[in-house]
Amino acid sequence: MFGRTKEPPAAAVPAETATTTAAKAGGKNRPTPSRSAQEAANRRPLVPTDRRAASSSSKEALRAERRRVQLGRMNGEEKYLSARDRGPVKRYVRDVVDSRRNLGELFLPFVLVLLLVQLAVGQTANTAAWLASYAMLYVGLIAVVVDSLLLRRLVRRKVEERFGAEALVRTGVVGYAIMRALQLRRSRLPKPQVTRGTKV
Repeated sequence: MFGRTKEPPAAAVPAETATTTAAKAGGKNRPTPSRSAQEAANRRPLVPTDRRAASSSSKEALRAERRRVQLGRMNGEEKYLSARDRGPVKRYVRDVVDSRRNLGELFLPFVLVLLLVQLAVGQTANTAAWLASYAMLYVGLIAVVVDSLLLRRLVRRKVEERFGAEALVRTGVVGYAIMRALQLRRSRLPKPQVTRGTKV
C-alpha cells in the first residue's frame, strides 16, 4: 500500500519488428536454400522432351557460329584466324601485298586464255600461232617470277625496318607474301584491308 508504485509493463515488441531489427544490414536477409533444393533447381533433363525442336535449335546455333567465324576470318579478326595468318607481322605483310599490283594474280586467267587460244589454233593446224602461244606462256611465267623476286625484296626490307631481322626467320613471311600474291584478289583470305596504291 505504502510501497513504490509499480511501473507499467513494457509493451511487447512485435515479432516482425524484432526479426527486421535482427536482420543484418547489407545481408541477403533470406534463409540459405538447402543443397537438395539447389540441385533440384539446377537439374536439367538429359534427353529433351521435344527432340526435333532441340535438334533444330542446336543446328541453327552451329550455323550461326560458323557464319560468325567465317565473317571474322574474312575480316581479319585475330581470334578467328588460323595460326598461319595470326600476328602483327602477317597482317603487315598482307597489307604490303594487297597495296600493290601483282602479276601473279593475273597469271591464272592468262593461262586459261592461252589454253582456249591453243584449243582454237589446234583445230586449224597453224604451227606459228601454236608456237606463239607457248612463247607467250613462258614470257608470262618469267614475268611472274621476276615480280615475285621484286616482292620478296620489298617484303624483306619493309618487315626488317618495322619488326627487325628476327621476324623474317621466325614467321616465314617471304613465302607467305608470294603465295598471297599468286591468288586472285577476290579469293584472298583474310580479305584485303587496303586498296591498291595505299602507302604501307
